[in-house]
Amino acid sequence: MLYLILVIVIAALIVGPSYWVKHTLEKYSHPDDRYPGTGAELARILLDWANLQIVKVEVSEQGDHYDPIAKAVRLTEDKFNGKSLTAITVAAHEVGHAIQDRDGYLPLKLRTRLVQIAAPAEKLGAAILMIAPVITVATRAPVAGALFVAGGLLTLGTAAVIHMFTLPMELHASFSRALPMLEQGKYLIPGDEPHARRILRAAAWTYVAASLMTLLNIGRWWAILRR
Repeated sequence: MLYLILVIVIAALIVGPSYWVKHTLEKYSHPDDRYPGTGAELARILLDWANLQIVKVEVSEQGDHYDPIAKAVRLTEDKFNGKSLTAITVAAHEVGHAIQDRDGYLPLKLRTRLVQIAAPAEKLGAAILMIAPVITVATRAPVAGALFVAGGLLTLGTAAVIHMFTLPMELHASFSRALPMLEQGKYLIPGDEPHARRILRAAAWTYVAASLMTLLNIGRWWAILRR
């Protein structure tokens, strides 16, 4: 019974933040015509205000993010063309990252380098875990298979660790960059500021929630390989 309770608590700690982030962003996505302009239009206005004409605003299928290499703010279709509170607030958050890049914000530079390492490392980790059983059978050496499993799990967890350490940078983009722009430019409808704060907090936690789900994926692999 104690083991079951422990599993439930761990699952809640892992899945809970992801659910909260998704619920918060979806909650304020309606009505989808609350504001006169779209998320993409506001992003362009804020970028021009910050003298970042070089930064593009693009629609993306890979989630909302700022690409410091391509110098592009990328928004999913619902944020790019949407006129909801979520659309404009998330757009401001991503512009916040562009301003961090302009200012040479060290944590962003560090995260950019780490992500370049983590992306291929995560794929490598999944590949290692997939071939671990084959290695065990081929070599008839359980130790070899165990080493492959350990290496795969460690590699797969790289992204989770990186995202955990980048939360302060995300909060800085939300509350030291995006929120002041929204307030000073009077872009928010009166009464929307408390809700915008919730969205900005959720936007900051997006990567952490994703990293926790990565840990859940690691646990799933571990359970499969122990069978």
